[in-house]
Amino acid sequence: MQQYWLMKSEPDECSIDDALAAPGATVPWTGVRNYQARNFMRDVMRVGDGVLFYHSSCPQPGIAGVARVASGTRPDPTQFDPGSPYFDPKSSLEKPRWLLLDVQALQKTRLIGLPELRAIPELADLQILQRGNRLSITPVSEEHWRFITEHLMR
Repeated sequence: MQQYWLMKSEPDECSIDDALAAPGATVPWTGVRNYQARNFMRDVMRVGDGVLFYHSSCPQPGIAGVARVASGTRPDPTQFDPGSPYFDPKSSLEKPRWLLLDVQALQKTRLIGLPELRAIPELADLQILQRGNRLSITPVSEEHWRFITEHLMR
């Protein structure tokens, strides 16, 4: 059964344009350092799942495109690189703590910002809109997915 996700990326690290320009429009989703988000990737996300590609930590955060999960998980190499901002000295090759999966960008959309999302009653319980939500990966219900892709991405 296909599931849907919202995945945040800082556009100065990997924007929807960067993903579309990558070979096969596919990028490794590195740098996830939250156990709940890691567990979503490891335990729930599957190849083919839909992804709302979300730009975060930027002047205009919002949904910037549509993508899909393109691989299963594997160890994130940035955890082993002392020069990486995602280095984790407690992680080892024998016992990696952090995973990544590949995401394939399918299309860039107009930016659907937080104010617009918040103004739509049908999206009131979308997890990204909940107070205190800081997760880089959140599930999206099929109803929210359909509303966003059918009504906001025209």
